Amino acid sequence: MSGDETLWADGHSQSDIRQGVTLEVFGEGASMGPLTDEVRKYAQQMQGDIKYPITWSTLAEGLAALQRHGVSCNVASFMGADNPRTMVLGFANRAPTPAELRKMEQITEQAMREGALGVASALIYAPGTYAKTDELIALARVASKYNGIYISHMRSEGDRLIEAVDELLTIAREAHIRAEIYHLKASGKANWPKLDEVIRKVEAAREQGLAITADMYTYTAGATGLDASMPTWVQEGGYNEWVKRLKDSAIRERVLAEMRSTTGNWENLRIEASKVLLVAFKNDALKPLTGKTLDEVAAMRGKTPEETAIDLVIEDGSRVGTVYFLMSEDNVRREAGLPWVSFGADEESQAPEGVFLKSNPHPRAYGNFARFLGKYVRDQHVTTLQDAVRRLSALPAGNLRLRERGQLKPGFFADVVVFDPAKIEDHATFEKPHQYSTGVVDVFVNGTAVMRDGEHTGATPGRVVWGPGRKDQ
Repeated sequence: MSGDETLWADGHSQSDIRQGVTLEVFGEGASMGPLTDEVRKYAQQMQGDIKYPITWSTLAEGLAALQRHGVSCNVASFMGADNPRTMVLGFANRAPTPAELRKMEQITEQAMREGALGVASALIYAPGTYAKTDELIALARVASKYNGIYISHMRSEGDRLIEAVDELLTIAREAHIRAEIYHLKASGKANWPKLDEVIRKVEAAREQGLAITADMYTYTAGATGLDASMPTWVQEGGYNEWVKRLKDSAIRERVLAEMRSTTGNWENLRIEASKVLLVAFKNDALKPLTGKTLDEVAAMRGKTPEETAIDLVIEDGSRVGTVYFLMSEDNVRREAGLPWVSFGADEESQAPEGVFLKSNPHPRAYGNFARFLGKYVRDQHVTTLQDAVRRLSALPAGNLRLRERGQLKPGFFADVVVFDPAKIEDHATFEKPHQYSTGVVDVFVNGTAVMRDGEHTGATPGRVVWGPGRKDQ
């Protein structure tokens, strides 16, 4: 997801500011630019409850437009690895020719010069899953020239988790680039013990000189869509082609069989999840199903969960927003104590009002950072408060090579958070996610108070934070 959508509806970034977040980073897999006219048209078509005009073509233009719109937080973005792929290949499931790859590299180079933080891939989703390792290495090499980072929602977080980590390490070595694992996790109960080997591999690579880090959210469930319950081959060509295939009875039967199989060559989150919660619909007629599980809706309709998932995608005009319960609390606690892990909500900023109430976000939108400081640091002592603050500020700023950010130093931008360690707490739940965290007192962004005594001031001093490849900062 590009991640900027909610700020067009409300630039105050309430759910993040109230946790002390001063920078929102976009671009997992797909970013707000660069775009062709065709890709822009598709992005406009796939908008849900929040609608806004996409008037830009480049990543820099999109970020600048958001700053002009007015935001309380700072904003920055990776270039999604999907973007050059869709600009050159569309949504085709094939490798680029040498000439096409050179064009994709040129697109990446332009984005890095404009201020992208690096290249970000999302390899369990179409069209990102169609990219082979050599393609990713090529794009990452370009990012490395501009001191960027390669960050990845890896090809597997479940049955092929170890192989996915190996791929990320290979890309880091071959491209000579820093690399980060998006939302570190082991999905599916059978895979929970694999976290030991993941940590061993990362720490061995770090000892060998590779700059490998990870980020995480502090919950045992992830949020994505019903596309993660279906084979990626059926999604080739984008949403319209996907639905066209699902309406073909022969293809539907093949998809149903693969959705029920545990031996497929794709990441089937429904098989791994203990529960699938339906949280975001585009079609108003389906919104009453928000908050129900896929199994509950299947029972209501007298169909199997697999048939229901297919029907909902067709009926909704979207992939349907879902929450998958996948992870182990013991693993979350362990990850939260690792010194090379920072934190990302993997969710857009929200507010408990207006258009945001038309769907249920994952509670991490309102609670990820407060939950880390309250539950895991204060109550469970997974690390010290000092280390926690470092991993919420200096560590990610350093990983992303942000200039004059992330520390309290003379000459640095005054992005400052004042919070009460004894009171900071998250309140959002999966059943009632639209609840602000408490315990943050004051927040300053670029020296301007956006929160005073626990209340938002309405100020919008946020600006674009450019990546290291941009010279005119």
